[in-house]
Amino acid sequence: MATMNFGGVEESVVTREEFPLEKAREILKNETIAIIGYGVQGPGQALNLRDNGFNVIVGQRAPSKSYDKAVADGFVPGETLFSIDEAAARGTIIQYLLSDAAQIACWPALKPKLTAGKALYFSHGFGITYNDRTNITPPEDIDVILVAPKGSGTSLRRLFVEGRGLNSSFAVHQDATGRARERAIALGIGIGSGYLFETTFKREVYSDLTGERGTLMGAIQGIFEAQYNVLRKHGHSPSEAFNETVEELTQSLMPLVAENGMDWMYANCSTTAQRGALDWKNRFRDAVLPVFDELYNSVASGHEAQVSIDSNSQTDYREKLEEELRELRESEMWRTGKVVRGLRPENA
Repeated sequence: MATMNFGGVEESVVTREEFPLEKAREILKNETIAIIGYGVQGPGQALNLRDNGFNVIVGQRAPSKSYDKAVADGFVPGETLFSIDEAAARGTIIQYLLSDAAQIACWPALKPKLTAGKALYFSHGFGITYNDRTNITPPEDIDVILVAPKGSGTSLRRLFVEGRGLNSSFAVHQDATGRARERAIALGIGIGSGYLFETTFKREVYSDLTGERGTLMGAIQGIFEAQYNVLRKHGHSPSEAFNETVEELTQSLMPLVAENGMDWMYANCSTTAQRGALDWKNRFRDAVLPVFDELYNSVASGHEAQVSIDSNSQTDYREKLEEELRELRESEMWRTGKVVRGLRPENA
């Protein structure tokens, strides 16, 4: 592992240069990688592994839209596409990529397939970290590992096709074979990670749940709504409010941050914008810091996990979710966004 300096803190990371794809293929040459679940992370990881030359099969219930997608993506029923039970029996590495709720439901059927020497792979630390609530306790004679891409399965695949990579964390929860670490890193390289940084199952799920509820999804939508509504309240048109709240951020400024950092983005904006941003950033930081403290404590206590388990296990969960998403989709702000996106030059 290479040691790198992150903002003055030394960390060990794994890069493609020191752990090339050829080495990953050699480590996993005798493995059958069974992707269990072809929903959010499954397609991206399965296709990237397959395109990188690994032996990949998929386990997905049928009939289902996900099963049909796997067929459309070239997985052949009876050859590389099976029921969950059969894929788990055939695999030597079981990539358990079902949703958290589905992992809980399928665990009693999956556990007997986890025979000695196999590896159980997660892309989220939820099931293991909260096993007092999920009842996911693996046998002691298998490896239990994690590779968590820092983004959606769609982004993982898109960046792979573009010849780029999505950074991932990795962790070893249980090393029964003495090969758990090299298996995890090889799989991380195989799915197309940009680089890999080490974590634990607990740290992964704590940071992940905090991020999803915070700056990645929950907080950003809340901030969007607040600014958009203030602008509309003061007479600004929907188009103006949306462009100043969302479009300029996503299409102009965030790409600059991604390219060279926040300071570089500031330096490439007007001096008026720089002064205002520097003057107001601390007020926003101080205002939301107590909310983030409350959020992290809610994650660490297991409260957020229990809310997720309870809501996802309800029989009408999907209907309730769709209604909440419909309200978001049909809000004035995001109906305006649909029009604005259609007016972008590439869509005109």
